[in-house]
Amino acid sequence: MSLDAGELLLQTVPFARTLGIVFDSAGDGRAICRLPDRADLHNHVAGPHAGALFTLAESASGAAMLTAFGDQLSRAVPLATTSTVRYHKLALGELTAEARLPASREERAQVVAKLDAGGRPEFDVEVEVRNADGVVVATLTVGWTVMM
Repeated sequence: MSLDAGELLLQTVPFARTLGIVFDSAGDGRAICRLPDRADLHNHVAGPHAGALFTLAESASGAAMLTAFGDQLSRAVPLATTSTVRYHKLALGELTAEARLPASREERAQVVAKLDAGGRPEFDVEVEVRNADGVVVATLTVGWTVMM
């Protein structure tokens, strides 16, 4: 199955489209997307609201997940189950989120095997959000499951 994970995410998650998230790349358990700097997304300190920043990161994690498990969509639904976020610096300007599924190919196969056995596998996707200067402004761990 060949799919454009970024495009699929934007089709199925209208809020990501509303924010104007742009996907630069997605493949092999990784995804990179951007949040343009828009005044209507700003908070009281002239940076993107924490909710917009979170949506950027969660969208990147979803696309990374889809590149690894998108072939399971005909029988399973992916859902984010947990998230831990740490804001490191004031985020200003355009932001870029890079997500990666740290699991090895063997661990990914175990996720599918658990799904095959009727279980509800869970796994994490790590995300770094950087400003235009490449400074990390936030890190997230998003927990996912695929369930029938």
